[in-house]
Amino acid sequence: MRTLLNMDMHTVVVGTSGVSASDVLAVARGAARIELSEEAVAALAAAREIVDALAAKPDPVYGVSTGFGALATRHISPELRAQLQRNIVRSHAAGMGPRVEREVVRALMFLRLKTVCSGHTGVRPEVAQTMADVLNAGITPVVHEYGSLGCSGDLAPLSHCALTLMGEGEAEGSDGVVRPAGELLAAHGIQPVELREKEGLALLNGTDGMLGMLVMALADLDTLYKSADITAALTLEALLGTDKVLAPELHAIRPHPGQGDSAANMLAVLKGSQLTGHHQDDAPRVQDAYSVRCAPQVAGAGRDTMAHARLVAERELASAVDNPVVLPGGTSGGGRVESNGNFHGAPVAYVLDFLAIAAADLGSIAERRTDRLLDKNRSHGLPPFLADDAGVDSGLMIAQYTQAALVSEMKRLAVPASADSIPSSAMQEDHVSMGWSAARKLRTAVDNLTRIIAVELYAATRALELREGLSPAPASRAVIEAVRAAGVQGPGPDRFLAPDLAAADAFVRGGHLVAAAETVTGPLR
Repeated sequence: MRTLLNMDMHTVVVGTSGVSASDVLAVARGAARIELSEEAVAALAAAREIVDALAAKPDPVYGVSTGFGALATRHISPELRAQLQRNIVRSHAAGMGPRVEREVVRALMFLRLKTVCSGHTGVRPEVAQTMADVLNAGITPVVHEYGSLGCSGDLAPLSHCALTLMGEGEAEGSDGVVRPAGELLAAHGIQPVELREKEGLALLNGTDGMLGMLVMALADLDTLYKSADITAALTLEALLGTDKVLAPELHAIRPHPGQGDSAANMLAVLKGSQLTGHHQDDAPRVQDAYSVRCAPQVAGAGRDTMAHARLVAERELASAVDNPVVLPGGTSGGGRVESNGNFHGAPVAYVLDFLAIAAADLGSIAERRTDRLLDKNRSHGLPPFLADDAGVDSGLMIAQYTQAALVSEMKRLAVPASADSIPSSAMQEDHVSMGWSAARKLRTAVDNLTRIIAVELYAATRALELREGLSPAPASRAVIEAVRAAGVQGPGPDRFLAPDLAAADAFVRGGHLVAAAETVTGPLR
């Protein structure tokens, strides 16, 4: 949803034990400043001592005195090690395609800094400080769409970020203009880093891109699921449906937490409505259609999926993902560097795909409700397509086409990326997660879901205004007033529809739908 946060004066302190989701959002979407804790600086220095001690020995240590990946069998002499670290960054900065969004790159860099500060990477304190300085200066490396397989970390994206730290490649300044990275660093008085043993590898070996996109998607989906509860309630009202199916005792006997929360939200929005339940008076409708009656079950299952994804994100935010890692102790007591597989993105990739599936289904049920509002044979007295003079006017007919096209794309985006794998690095890296791809398609899915909910909002508010003689719930009236004030027009003859839909999209995207409902209901779940 790309909502920028106003956090100009906020400061995030990075320590050794990870960061929070709110920290990621403050840095990625806001202007939060970053500081390194004394604990982090001490841990960085201690880990670096271990790396320096191992580098001085003749024994080969992966990432310190060897090549990388399938080339790890070559021992690198001391005079070539700085070149080795520069070369891995330059050669791995091989991304292609469109530029990745600024907020994603900032999250990517911040999360790599988080792992660096854990004291398990062997990176010097001055390199970590330079990472913080670049973020604080609003310098954003140019990162491209394609290049990560989600294993051995988000290699290409992180390499483009590391390239900026070296004063190479291109980056975007705080003014939005792309310039040579060296010029931007110089303009802010930032000295480019000279990488030493292990540092190049440590800067690009993590799941930070996919994790950053997961954190932001969860924040957006939290708003969108509340928004979908509101639009489902508005549609139920407009269709003269019954709110009896939302009774807490009905949801208590199937105690999925998300389902109960969704039903409670809908019930709160509908409180005081004069429209609900009237289908029992004038027609033998025993119950509403699934898209209305089962709204809490579908939205609730998505909420529970989000809860699992949030748990995975919290664990990753507390993790140090690198290979190899620096550990204290060892046979000499001074510490050791150990290879591992923690860079594999499977845990993150799975939940990214799971969220795309849940989001697609939420979009699908919202579209079915919209279609019901527009069909005179199923809308219980509403005009065809909610048109002013049906036949002369087409009303919202094509708005539903647009919504249907978005739903169909979401179904394609729900195909899991993590079920795929392709071998790389001469078969040394023979199984990958494709987590970056899962994250990229989830971002598109979240955008589409926002638009789908906006179309339902547009249709439902118009339908409610066409129900003369009965008053919607106070929360519904608050939503209608707010959306009209935001430039989304009400019923009337046909007009250029795209501006209305764009205004409805901005209304949902900015969190204004939830805010409007909550002026009456209080905080929704």
